This record gives sequence, C-alpha cells and structure tokens, in this order.
Amino acid sequence: MDLTTKYLGLTLKSPLVPSASPLSRNLDMAKELEDNGAGALIMWSLFEEAITAEAESMVRFLHQQDIGFAETSTGFLPDFPDFAGAQEQYLEQLRKLKAALDIPVIASLNGVTPGGWVSHAKVLEEAGADALELNVYYVAGDIEQSGAQVEERYLALLRDLRSHVSLPINMKLSPAFSSVGHMVKQMAAAGADGVALFNRFYQPDIDIDNLRLQPTLHPSTSAEALLAMRWIAILYGRTGLSLGATGGVHTAADAIKLLLAGADVVHLCSALLTKGPAHIANVRAGIEAWMGQQDFSSVDDFRGRVSALTVADPAQLERANYVNILDSYSFSSGVLV
Repeated sequence: MDLTTKYLGLTLKSPLVPSASPLSRNLDMAKELEDNGAGALIMWSLFEEAITAEAESMVRFLHQQDIGFAETSTGFLPDFPDFAGAQEQYLEQLRKLKAALDIPVIASLNGVTPGGWVSHAKVLEEAGADALELNVYYVAGDIEQSGAQVEERYLALLRDLRSHVSLPINMKLSPAFSSVGHMVKQMAAAGADGVALFNRFYQPDIDIDNLRLQPTLHPSTSAEALLAMRWIAILYGRTGLSLGATGGVHTAADAIKLLLAGADVVHLCSALLTKGPAHIANVRAGIEAWMGQQDFSSVDDFRGRVSALTVADPAQLERANYVNILDSYSFSSGVLV
C-alpha cells in the first residue's frame, strides 16, 4: 500500500505524524517512531516564556552578582559561560534529530510576542528545521477584546514571521473562532502553508478542599477527533493549505475517518504517550488492512471521499441536527437508534 502524502510542501512516507510531545526529547524514541512508520516528527514546543524567565534568572544570579556586600561583590560567584539554556538545548536536539532521522523534523514554537516569535524562528530555521509549527496558545480572557482583535493577533504574528523566515509555516488553531473557515482563509492570505485542527486548551480544575485552582491533564479520546473531522471535511478542496488533524487520533479507524474527510496528515500524541512509539505500526497496519478491504492502493485514492465536496448532503456536515439526534435516543436501550 502507498501511504505517501504531501504536507507543507514536503513528501512524507506516511500520513501519521507524532505531534509535539516529550517523545522527541529522546533520540532513541524518535528513531523508534520513524522505524514504526512516522512520516515526520514534530518536536516538543519551545516556549518563549520559559526562555525569557531563564534569561532573567541568568541576569539576576550570574551577571548581577554585586548585591552590596563586600564578601559577595562582583566576581565572587562563578560564571557559567557554557551554560546550555532551553533554546540551546532545543537547537542541539534539533540538530541531532536531523542527523539521525530520514524523515522531516518540524520545530514547534509557542510564543507570545511578535519579537519573540521572529527571533526564535530564525535560529530554528538556521539549525535545519524542515518546517515550523506555530502554537498560538491564547485564551481571550479580556471581555473587552473583540473576536476581530483576537483574529488580528494571530494574523499579525503570522505576517511578521512570514516576512522573516522562508520555512513552511503550519498554524495550530483552536476551534474557538466564530468562523473557522474564514479564519483559515485569512491564514492562507497571510502566508501560512498549512493548519492543524485543533489545538487542545487544557482547562484548569478547582480544588474544592483548598479553594484554589489546580492544573489538570486529561488524555484525549477518539470522540474529540470528530470536531476536526467535520471542519476538515468542510475545508477540503476549498483552500490551498495543507490540512492536519490533531486531537483524538488513537486508532486506525480514527485516522481513516480524518483522511476520508480530507486530511493530509493526522497527528498522534496521547495514544503514543500511553502506548509507546510502536503504536504507530499498529495504526499503520490497520489503515493498510482497511485499504485492502476497500480496494484502495494509495491514500490519494480515498482522501476527501467523505468531504463536503463529495457527500450527497453537505448540510449533514454544516448542521448539527440536534433535534434528529436527540429524538433518536432510546430510553430502553440507552443508545441512539
């Protein structure tokens, strides 16, 4: 079976792409992902806040050592000229991955300021990244901020970055836009090469005993992939951007549904963290077995077969049909009929 696909202008041997996760921090894990059928690898995210905080700490503890006491004056504390910060460690791992792997390596940048995005993106390009994924993890908590202002925040960052780097740029978007399709269209005009749908916002929980917020992390489920499937099916054939599906891809069936909707690649994260790199081989085998049953010889044979351009009733994708779904619920069996 031919699982070759195009993504961000790159030719991948498989549409299965491990998304940003700690797995890319380990070179052996990365090679195992490739050996099991990964088409590309997205590195863990480089966070601008972490780099900034680290730099401020360096200034405070290493470069501003004079605190007013003779016994602790400048020069008393040792300097660390070879200290490897977060960015240096990331760049070093990027170089190692590029040297060890035959598949494309995509850097992931999570930034908050225009200047930060540009400066970090430049060094990632110089270090040999094949593409750049931008994760604008932004929750519009200011109730005075309009939807148009939120959109412009994304677009301004993208335009600024596009003017400084030549790497293919993939925008990882949230589903919280009033018009996802129009936002993707604007991304294309601003210079994006692809979009990943959708970013997961990790929600804080409340500790009711101590009356405080607490961070929580819940692995995704297959049901979460349906949102991306719906929007990819709507966007397929209507934009020149590469379409990546992320969030909720655990099984071969999940991946097949997203490819049928029109995805160029599917991203896996939670499934790999819980089951290990070898799980990619299981998903790939499942796709190939299904292709054999359906008499498909390549991914191109069936990509987009169930998109809005090809289904008999596109309204089934564009409308939620809540009434019909709820009316079909059977109280006796507890299932939809």
